[in-house]
Amino acid sequence: MTEILAQIVAWLNGAANALGRLLLAPAGHLPGWLSATVVAAVTGVLLLIMFKYTSNQRAIQRVRDDINAHLLALKLFKDSTSVSLRAQGRILWGALRLFVLALVPMLVMVVPVCLILGQLALWYQARPLRVGEDAVVTVKLNGSAGSSWPDVRLRPTGAVEVATGPVRVLSKQEVCWDVKAVESGDHRLDFQVGQETFAKELAIGDGFMRVSRLRPGWQWLDILLNPAEPPFGPGSPVQSIEVDYPPRSSWTSGTDVWIIYWFAVSMISALCFRRLLNVNV
Repeated sequence: MTEILAQIVAWLNGAANALGRLLLAPAGHLPGWLSATVVAAVTGVLLLIMFKYTSNQRAIQRVRDDINAHLLALKLFKDSTSVSLRAQGRILWGALRLFVLALVPMLVMVVPVCLILGQLALWYQARPLRVGEDAVVTVKLNGSAGSSWPDVRLRPTGAVEVATGPVRVLSKQEVCWDVKAVESGDHRLDFQVGQETFAKELAIGDGFMRVSRLRPGWQWLDILLNPAEPPFGPGSPVQSIEVDYPPRSSWTSGTDVWIIYWFAVSMISALCFRRLLNVNV
């Protein structure tokens, strides 16, 4: 079941990558706060539209009218204990009904939201290496600690210089290199593992670039969180390849902070356009 799920996520990532490269390309030319704000506002409106057409709008409106009627009853009959208690109970029941009515559109939106967040993480979760900066590159092999080791090499490239390595961590089945960035641009690192060659993307430069921290193995959650590169198959001698990129510092588009900012701005955007688009939530 997990292998089937991993394959489905890999297929979905293929479509998401094609759209993400095209639609998010302007992020590389805009200030981080501006690109993060525009993306969050637009996705908030798109998710609002999706909510409108996947929810029972008439039922939601009836429940909201019922809640408003009982709120009015609380104001008009505030001196009557029985009426107030009955109205409060109906309001709580209405809130529960609204939650149930929102479940279907929320479940429908889970997949696109996860794909969107995966694409945004490529731009905001880490920053590219700068020329002269060091990073650790780790190849994790499949197999147990006692299994035989293939010959693992990082092929020479003009993009980086190897400062240290390869260092073999036997207990973790890992091979590590400490590399120094030499040339700006989108590059590719090639690793010779036995008789096979495996590649990993590498981003070097200033500003905003699409950064793939991990090329994952055949685990659906890792594939979902790291969508940029094709995952290693279940029979591959390599389980994953990771570049330890530095974190991005920003209140709006920094590491881990960007997702909070995205959530807040997208919610505000949806609320602002709710009446214009005639959406009951």
